[in-house]
Amino acid sequence: MKDYIIVGFGFAGSSLAHLLEKNQKSFVIFNDNPAPVTTVAGAMFNPVILKRFTPVWRIQEQMQLLLPFFSEIEKKLHTSFIYKVRVFRKFASVEEKNNWFVASDKPILSEYLSTKILNKVSPYVTTPFGLGEVLHTGLVNTRILIPTYQEKLQKEGIFFEEKFNYNALEIKEEYVHYKGIDAKRIVFCEGYDMVRNPLFKALPMVGSKGELLSFESDALQLSGVIKSDGFIAPLGGNAFKVGTTYDNDDKDPSPTLQGRKILIEKLEHLISCPYRITGQMAGIRPTVKDRRPLVGVHPKYKNLFILNGLGTHGAFLAPYTATALYDFIEKSIPLDKEMNIERYYRYFV
Repeated sequence: MKDYIIVGFGFAGSSLAHLLEKNQKSFVIFNDNPAPVTTVAGAMFNPVILKRFTPVWRIQEQMQLLLPFFSEIEKKLHTSFIYKVRVFRKFASVEEKNNWFVASDKPILSEYLSTKILNKVSPYVTTPFGLGEVLHTGLVNTRILIPTYQEKLQKEGIFFEEKFNYNALEIKEEYVHYKGIDAKRIVFCEGYDMVRNPLFKALPMVGSKGELLSFESDALQLSGVIKSDGFIAPLGGNAFKVGTTYDNDDKDPSPTLQGRKILIEKLEHLISCPYRITGQMAGIRPTVKDRRPLVGVHPKYKNLFILNGLGTHGAFLAPYTATALYDFIEKSIPLDKEMNIERYYRYFV
């Protein structure tokens, strides 16, 4: 009898796996889901929503947990995947700059928004109204985290790279049975693939397609991420990426010509030097109607759980939501009502 079956291994599934290992719980993982674009390309952690200069939801709790949590995984995997990365917000007007100062006076944002305005970060990025710097930002390189962690679990014989068959799941009163494995409970961490899960598809997963371009420029030199209408992030050397698009209608995870066109427009609006496109990536973010995570227990089956809906803030939300779910299951600590799927129980028939 295992303690857990985990389905899915993006930010949510890997964070839950870490907690289970840390607490000596036995588990197996099934995963064959295409990763969302944020996981494919690595994920920034940035405490401020820069479109409106507002804090990320539950930012203080998340910031307190994030670095210690991922540092524990780094130590366990004998690798490094967390990097400090500076983030600059390019102002489009004097009004935007003034709004930045207003936001920086708010207690919840004062430690995250620098009041020192920068005039230039590159001769090829025009900044007539200056730039503001967001503090305490960085990157979780999932291209290291996910494959390294998966390899470790595969060597231990508890990671199965295969599509989960919902029809093969037997739900008993005290446990679940799947392909010869008995477990006390099962947690679905499937990202946008949740829409195909007959047990949880009633939840209002919207899904937002995002596309990114990678490019090279021998002239462009940046010491951090530039955020405006879109963003440019340095990848090392002369390599960069530009993003991102948001499409709530297209649910095909393949790159598109339209996405490429939009991203090139964003890029050329931001820089004025030669470049060459080297790649294009796309994926579906697990976004939710009310922009809050989907965490909790199935209304009918008390050994079925979900950890999902991390949207565009997976790096921040994964440690926080995984810890909350673990504490809910193992310690009977109530879940935050804003992320508890009880708010959607009425959708289940």
